[in-house]
Amino acid sequence: MRISVTYYLDVISSWCFFAEPAWAELKRRYEGRVEFLWKIALLDKTGLPASHEQEEWFYRRSGTIMRSPFMLSSAWFEPGQPEYLAPNCVAEAARDFGVTDDRVRLALAYAGLHEGKRFGDWKIAAEIGAKAGNLDTKELLERARSVVIETRVRADTADFHSLKVTQRPTFVLDSEIGDRAVFSGFARATPLVTALGAMLDDAEAYTTHAAHFGVPPA
Repeated sequence: MRISVTYYLDVISSWCFFAEPAWAELKRRYEGRVEFLWKIALLDKTGLPASHEQEEWFYRRSGTIMRSPFMLSSAWFEPGQPEYLAPNCVAEAARDFGVTDDRVRLALAYAGLHEGKRFGDWKIAAEIGAKAGNLDTKELLERARSVVIETRVRADTADFHSLKVTQRPTFVLDSEIGDRAVFSGFARATPLVTALGAMLDDAEAYTTHAAHFGVPPA
């Protein structure tokens, strides 16, 4: 019985940064039983701060709530930017070179949010991503700036908006029996583990029932 978890994120999001341990815990706990996917959901100007001071205020809030031992850096932030295509498109483009795990987007997030590197710059983002994925910087940059990658990122962002939620991270849990759970703005593993456990129990019950009764009569 197929069960999937889709994680909608923006590489620049502090809440996504702090949700990564929860994502890693889910993947560890349910390896081989659940399909894990991530998709870019670009933040736009409605979700971006207006200044470094405002960004730092948000970082103090998320950092204290998540008990972070360090404060995130706002040095990467460029006031007035309507979105940050570069780090997100670089993370997406790495998949086309076979890097389908989390390491490129995690390296980008760490470099920007923890070290303050200006990953809104395409060249800087590509250098970070290429190093993390052991890829050629020029090839990665060219692919990241392609129409194909931007189109894919914007399509996934549109899928996110179709959920009628506003927060990154958002986790969407789906099963073949039609169950769906949407967790928008959750950054800890506990509620996700609870929901996934219930979905797996139901899926196993359906499998058991099918073994005893087969397909429903016509």
